[in-house]
Amino acid sequence: MKSTSRTFRRERTMISWAARFRLLQYVKASLWIIPLIGLLLGALLAEWAAGVDGAGWWPDSWRYSATTASSVLSSVVGAMVALLGFVVTIGVLVVQQATGTLSPRYMRLWYRDRLQKAVLATFAGTFAYAFSLLRRIESDTVPDLGVTLSGVAVSLSLVLLLIYLNRFTHNLRPVAIADLVGRLGQKVLLRATQRIHHSSVPDGSAPPPAVRGPVTPVRSERGGVIQAFDLPGLIATAVRHDCVLVLAHQVGDFVPPGALLVEAHGCGRAPDPRRVTGLVALGTERTIEQDPAFALRVLVDIAVRALSPAVNDPTTAVQVLNHIDTFLHVVGRARLRGRYVLADREGRPRLVVEGRGWEDYLELGVTEIREYGATSLQVCRRLRALLDDLLATLPAERLPAVRAELALLDASVRRTFTDPARRATAHTPDRQGLGGGSRPGEEPDRRWP
Repeated sequence: MKSTSRTFRRERTMISWAARFRLLQYVKASLWIIPLIGLLLGALLAEWAAGVDGAGWWPDSWRYSATTASSVLSSVVGAMVALLGFVVTIGVLVVQQATGTLSPRYMRLWYRDRLQKAVLATFAGTFAYAFSLLRRIESDTVPDLGVTLSGVAVSLSLVLLLIYLNRFTHNLRPVAIADLVGRLGQKVLLRATQRIHHSSVPDGSAPPPAVRGPVTPVRSERGGVIQAFDLPGLIATAVRHDCVLVLAHQVGDFVPPGALLVEAHGCGRAPDPRRVTGLVALGTERTIEQDPAFALRVLVDIAVRALSPAVNDPTTAVQVLNHIDTFLHVVGRARLRGRYVLADREGRPRLVVEGRGWEDYLELGVTEIREYGATSLQVCRRLRALLDDLLATLPAERLPAVRAELALLDASVRRTFTDPARRATAHTPDRQGLGGGSRPGEEPDRRWP
């Protein structure tokens, strides 16, 4: 009995945390799993409706002839196939627009849209339901309840289609996507900082003396982008081997095969490298689960794409800067560290994690937009207003990096605008880009009318 239990536990641990994480990512991004479940549920519901058809408790108005029932169900089957094709066509259009005018990185978030999966699952389920009922129709046997429920299913499908079309037409604009991505990034940032600070030692200073012991390097078996860490699992591994684990990279970094992934300091018995690497998820591209900077990366990509010569839409870049402004304000008030030291339940440091500081977020948020939008008055004025807002609202320890970015913006404006009048205009902060700020050399009139 004990041997069987031991074998069961060993089989459970064969699938690493990283493999489960990648599987979950695949399920979230899959466009066929939820529709397949809807297809199976539709077939099962058809069997149930046919089974209770003999109860005879429904009114006579719900009864159909065999010809009418066949016509209704055949029409439902054809309509659902057509609607499925329509939704797939919309999906292709989204892919084309996202890769052409938005950011290919946004597609990883769009694949997770729950409404789209619900629409596909409803259409597939209604198709399977109606198709399964068709074989139940005979000259003297008609599933009256099932035919009536097919009409209800079609009505629900049409309502979901209208909601989906409304969302598609309104929420596929760059500014709407920027708002969605920005809010998601803020949510991930706040959740990550709260979680990591819950286990951090108070000072977050250098690792404890135990780190000075023997060092055992753990190298990656495969290449890929670090998508997430299993922090509780890494701490438990460090406790089990009485050591301190130091992560050599942060979430979002690309790690080539054989590169240093984790260092185990002070171990009497070195941990199993496969077990340690199984706690670090590597994939083909970044995800947002533990990487709020990925959301900021998508926002910057949308703004830069709008500033490209092929699109040439600086107003869209200014609108995206509004959401970058909001994101940076949230980041500026978060408790960020360049390195986190996480402790076990007894308060002993066990895990050292590289962090992303305020300067990293600020540089990511403004550098490329400043470079690509250097010739646009709108972008220069909106960037200055963004940096002025950060100077006025953030804590003192965040301000040196903001002033450094302001100096870089001033230098860029001086290089680009040689005419004094245009240079003065470019130096004027404006939250609308153009049309919302005072003229150069003038103070805005703040008196009531």
